[in-house]
Amino acid sequence: MSELVGSSRGSPGRRPRDRGSVTAEAALVLPVLVLLLAVGVGTVAAVAAQLRCIDAAREAARAAARGESMETAVELAVRAAPAGADIAISLGAERIDVTVTAEVVIGGGLLPAVTVHGTAIALPEPTAASSGRDP
Repeated sequence: MSELVGSSRGSPGRRPRDRGSVTAEAALVLPVLVLLLAVGVGTVAAVAAQLRCIDAAREAARAAARGESMETAVELAVRAAPAGADIAISLGAERIDVTVTAEVVIGGGLLPAVTVHGTAIALPEPTAASSGRDP
């Protein structure tokens, strides 16, 4: 009669010193994955904020070009811009420049903040009085 002799410790092909290596590898990789996730989410937030800055600048430039008051143009920009954005409107004889700048905090403050901006330029629309036409 033959007898089978074996050990119940560990699985075949594994050495006892390899025990826990998966846990150690996971502990090393997990912070890297969290950092990559924070960078990815932060990048999406920065792009979204930049798009909002561009939209806000366009809204304000269009309003100023139509001849609306500066208060109205700024109000439209504030509504469309990210919270805490700076709005600069420059009225010239030939054109209107609007720049909206915002700071985006990435990763809950773990990573440096990013400054995004949007700029729009519009030409003033002629009014009925300045074009010589009757209203």
